[in-house]
Amino acid sequence: MELVENITQSFSKGEFTIGVFIDLSKAFDTVNHEILLEKLKCYGITGKTHQWLKSYLTNRKQSVQVDHGKYTEMQDITCGVPQGSILGPLLFLVYLNDLPNASQIISTVMFADDTNLFFSDRNAKEALNTMNKELVNIA
Repeated sequence: MELVENITQSFSKGEFTIGVFIDLSKAFDTVNHEILLEKLKCYGITGKTHQWLKSYLTNRKQSVQVDHGKYTEMQDITCGVPQGSILGPLLFLVYLNDLPNASQIISTVMFADDTNLFFSDRNAKEALNTMNKELVNIA
């Protein structure tokens, strides 16, 4: 509803709106451990609790069953949060929670792993240039 309302308001002001729709494929697998651990510190999670979460995320391995009873070689997991746990979704939300703060001029609408970014301007070319510059900052 917020998305439709923002675009409708811009349209009524004679503005062009640039939208970028981001749907992270395998979103939980994209979480960078170092960045997540730093963000946890910013939220006040330090000391033993921080060490416990670091231990929870690091030195994990995985393999894939490729045939009945046959598995691939164990591989290190270098990013992502464990799935099927209560902590996985919570850690993912902590990881993405400050994304709207990455730009002071782009509107952000987030739901789960879907993120929508919008910018409106009377000049379509200026709107596109601004969005591209802000996407660099967000990345």
